[in-house]
Amino acid sequence: MTAHGFHGWCAVCSPRPPGRGDHDGWHRLPLASLDFETTGIDPHRDRVLSFALLDEPGFEITGLVDPGVPIPSASAEVHGITEAMLADAPPSAEGLAVVVDWVQSLVSRQVGLVVFNAAYDLTMLRAEAARLGLTQPDWSRLLVVDPFVVDWGIARGALGQRRLVDVAAYYGIPVAHAHDATCDARAARDVAVELGARHAHVGTATLLELMASQRTWFAHRAHDWNARAQQKGRPLDDPAGWPLAG
Repeated sequence: MTAHGFHGWCAVCSPRPPGRGDHDGWHRLPLASLDFETTGIDPHRDRVLSFALLDEPGFEITGLVDPGVPIPSASAEVHGITEAMLADAPPSAEGLAVVVDWVQSLVSRQVGLVVFNAAYDLTMLRAEAARLGLTQPDWSRLLVVDPFVVDWGIARGALGQRRLVDVAAYYGIPVAHAHDATCDARAARDVAVELGARHAHVGTATLLELMASQRTWFAHRAHDWNARAQQKGRPLDDPAGWPLAG
């Protein structure tokens, strides 16, 4: 209470994350990370234009891919990739063979893969592999950490639908160049580590247990979204569509 008898208040009181704990868990294990920039937002039909694969320290593969289709101007405005930039890029079959082989290596090593909004990127990779005749990774054994889903699940959506830049800002992680595959992959992995370190009930779970929790959280999020989407005539999400949709 102030000298004038009024209680102090703030016009905009932003929520803050809890502090880091000292618990062990998956967030202290080596984690890989993947991100794509693409021609659009349909993971079943759009194409990969660039990729970033981050693994153990010192391992980083990035590249451009020529999908052989036009890049919509709306997409180019988001990520800045133009058809001229892809003039010397390998075709999709060559470029994405590197990606699917790397994902399978994570399965073999049982290394967790961080993907922000995995239902989009992983579904697109599966669709691309099918279209190009590439051998699919063993998706059933892939261990995925999706900060988009985990962030929603921790507060059951109370903090809203948050983009990578929103979640990163919440945890104090800088994102210098949003919509650059390498920058986004790094930020997503940093966010995942903070989620595990700051929320013990998440960080102390095994990756298999976290997979089960993420499926549940995604289903709950889809249920909430679909209730609103039906009223607005928007497309519905598949509650069972994580980490692969359709």
